[in-house]
Amino acid sequence: MTRTSYLAAVLLAGALAVSGCNSKSTEEADRIKALEEKITQLEQNRVVTPTTAQNVQPADPSTVGAFEFEAMEYDFGTISEGEVIEHVFSFKNNGQAPLVISNIQASCGCTSPDWTKTPIKPGDEGFVKVVFNSAGKSGVQSPTVTIQANTTPNVTRLRLKGTVNQRTASAAKPSLGPVKR
Repeated sequence: MTRTSYLAAVLLAGALAVSGCNSKSTEEADRIKALEEKITQLEQNRVVTPTTAQNVQPADPSTVGAFEFEAMEYDFGTISEGEVIEHVFSFKNNGQAPLVISNIQASCGCTSPDWTKTPIKPGDEGFVKVVFNSAGKSGVQSPTVTIQANTTPNVTRLRLKGTVNQRTASAAKPSLGPVKR
């Protein structure tokens, strides 16, 4: 490569780099300008609602129930693998309308919920029973159940927590007695 062609290649590379930088700085300037316009709108209390936003009206208190749980978490302590834990979460409807639980979902297959299926009148009590089967589970566990109801917010979570001690191999199989030789 001759000195002249080398110099031309360096100059060409420099020109491309400069033109690439200019396009990036133009993009950055456009972004900055757009952000400054948004800030100006916010300062003038002219908040622009995004086109993807949903219109959400506050719930009428006369149409919703309200959970009041004695506790939303139950610590079952330490158990051995294979034990089944059952706990009933009791609640009172402190809302102005009958509370209706539309669905309850467990976080895993090891947990199964049951609940008051009928509408709970204001002032009345209901329950959510959670059964946790620790078979095949070990270590710290915290299964949850998610309740969907006509409350505000419409999703409520209850949680069990505790530790499951792993079953040892000798504990899993009963002893057959002495072995004859």
